[in-house]
Amino acid sequence: MGEHKLIITPKTKVGELLDSYPQLESLLIDMTPAFSKLKHPVLRKTIAKVATLQQAAGAGNVNINELVLRLRKAVGQEDELGISTDNQDYMSAVIPEWYHPELVSIRFNAVDIINRGESPMNEIIALAQKLDGHQIMELKTPFVPVPIIDMLRKKGFSTFSRNDGDTIMSYIKRE
Repeated sequence: MGEHKLIITPKTKVGELLDSYPQLESLLIDMTPAFSKLKHPVLRKTIAKVATLQQAAGAGNVNINELVLRLRKAVGQEDELGISTDNQDYMSAVIPEWYHPELVSIRFNAVDIINRGESPMNEIIALAQKLDGHQIMELKTPFVPVPIIDMLRKKGFSTFSRNDGDTIMSYIKRE
């Protein structure tokens, strides 16, 4: 990631983002014409200092998860954060034999936690440890939670993930 320390999340202020990564201005503008207002010096000094990427995405009618992933990828954060656009080992179009919706006993929505820039890993691992051999945990995230899935697999859990529109649904079962 180089000298920059700013981790890009939906709560990142647009001004902070562009101060740390000025090269991302053109990427933002390419994503939607609404972001071209960032070139206006007054708006750049005022609105960009208080507006988050979440707010800017809403104003520009852009999917926040796609926006954050594209920005992270542009500055090389996808590997650091365990986010990748190549999720072939994690995403599956084929539903495994062990998955049955009626066996989902734990549902955990980690979208808000992740969007705040926090990690839900410890809570997810603790919940997964409560599963017996038949129960399944459903995990909702804004992107494929690669580090969490890797850790669970090392602990002997089976997982599969699927795209559910704006979120990723991952299913976890003790082997």
